Amino acid sequence: MKSGRACKIDIITLTLLTTLITIVFAFTISSGCTGQVQQSQTSPAVDATETPEIPETSVKPAPVNSSQIFGDKEFNFQFLRTIGASYSGEADIGECLSTASRITEGDFESWYREWNKTADAIRDAGDESLAAGHRRSAMEAYYRAATYYRTAEFFLHGNSSDPRIPGTWEKSRDSFRDALALDDVPYEIVDIPYENTTLPGYFYMADDSGTPRPLLIIQTGFDGCQEELHSYAMEGIKRGYNVLTFEGPGQGEVIRVQHIPFRYDWENVITPVVDYAVSRTDVDEDHIALWGISLGGYLAPRGAAYEHRITALIADPGTYDVGETLLKNLQKEGGAAADTTEEDLNKWLQTDPDEFNDAIKGAMAGDTGTRWLNENGMFVFSAGSPAQFWAKWMNFSLAGIAEKISCPTLVCSSDNDHLDPGGLQAKELYGHLTCEKKYILFSDEYGAGSHCQFGASGQSFGAKFDWLDDIMGMKE
Repeated sequence: MKSGRACKIDIITLTLLTTLITIVFAFTISSGCTGQVQQSQTSPAVDATETPEIPETSVKPAPVNSSQIFGDKEFNFQFLRTIGASYSGEADIGECLSTASRITEGDFESWYREWNKTADAIRDAGDESLAAGHRRSAMEAYYRAATYYRTAEFFLHGNSSDPRIPGTWEKSRDSFRDALALDDVPYEIVDIPYENTTLPGYFYMADDSGTPRPLLIIQTGFDGCQEELHSYAMEGIKRGYNVLTFEGPGQGEVIRVQHIPFRYDWENVITPVVDYAVSRTDVDEDHIALWGISLGGYLAPRGAAYEHRITALIADPGTYDVGETLLKNLQKEGGAAADTTEEDLNKWLQTDPDEFNDAIKGAMAGDTGTRWLNENGMFVFSAGSPAQFWAKWMNFSLAGIAEKISCPTLVCSSDNDHLDPGGLQAKELYGHLTCEKKYILFSDEYGAGSHCQFGASGQSFGAKFDWLDDIMGMKE
C-alpha cells in the first residue's frame, strides 16, 4: 500500500470498533431482477420491476417479543431456525422449548451441552423404536436428532481443532442418513467430481422411474450443512422435481473433513455440479434451476452468471458485494475514511494489522453475533485472524458480474432481516440484473420477516415455488 494511504488507514482503524458492530451480520445481503408491484396471496410480499419501492402498507412491524425466547439476538435467531424445522417434522416444539429453557444466555458451551443432550435422547429413542420394529417412529426421531446435533455444533468454531466439531457433525449426518434409509423417497448419496476431489451431495427423485425431470439444485451458504436442505428438497419432490443438494468449499463436510475453505469464484463450483447433473439420464438438461440460500444468495448468482445451463435462479436472499457493505459503513464516519477505496481496505487487511484484529476481538467479547460471525468466518475460510478472514471475504462481489446472469431470477428479501437491514444488498443486486426478474419482500406481519423466513416455511415455500413452477412449466 502507498505510504500516503497507510496513515489514512491507521486513522480508519479508530472507527472500526463501532462500525463493525453495526454490520457484522451483513454477510448474506441480497438484491434482484423484473415484475410488477403487487401483494402476494400466499405471503405479505411485494414484487417489483425496478429498484424496489416498498409500499408502507406491506411493511408491518412484528408484534413485540412475538418470537423472543432468548434475550441474546443471535441465540434467539438460531433457536428460531431450529424450531422452524418443525414445519417439516425435523424438530418438535416441546423438545426445542425444553432445551432452550436449560441454556444460559450467550454461553456457547451451555448451548452445545443442552442441544447435544436433547439430540442424544432423541437418537436413543429412535434406536429403541427401530429395535422394536417401529420404522416410522425411528425415522422421525432420527430426523429430529440430526437437526439437534447440527444446532449443538453451531457455536463451536472458535477452536477449529475442537474434536467435537467433526464428531457432532458426523452424528448429525449419520442420524440424517439413518432417517433417509427408512424413508420412502428414492434418493442417492452422490459424489460430484470437483478438481482433484469430490463434493458430497444427495440426489432425491420424485419417483424411481428414471424419467427425465426438471432438476432443482439447492445449496446452502456461510454456515449451513446440506442435510438442513432436506425440507426444501421434499417441497420440490412434492411438486414433481428431482432435487440435487450439495456442499462446496467452506461448507459442511468439505470444510470439516476435507478442510477446503470458501472461494469467491463460485462459478468454478457450480459448473462441475451442473456437469454432474447433465450426465444423469433422469435430468431434463433444458430445465435446471438453482436456489442459493443465505450466503448462497451470492454464491448461486455468481455461478449462474457464468453457467448458462442454469434456466432459473433464486437468490434467497441476494447478496451483491460484501466489501462494499464494510466500506460504506466506514465512509459514513467521514474524515480519513471518506475517500477510502475497497482496494485500499483489502490491501490493508491483507497486512493482518494488529489494530484491526484487536478492535474485532474487543467487539467479539461484547457481542455474541460478532463473536460467532468472526469465529465461523475464520473457520470456513481457514483464516488465522479476523483481518485475514475479512480480506478474503471482501472478494465476494457481483459488481460487473450480475449483469451476466441471463436466466429468469427471483430475488428475495425480508423486512426484518438482521443480516441485511433495509434489504439494501438485495435491492442493489436487483438493480444490476438485466435478465427477466422478480423481487419478493416477505413481511413480518405473519412472521415471515426474518432472514430466509425461518419460522414461516409455509409462506416462504409457497411464494418461491409458485414463481419457480411458472418459470419451469411445473404448474399442476
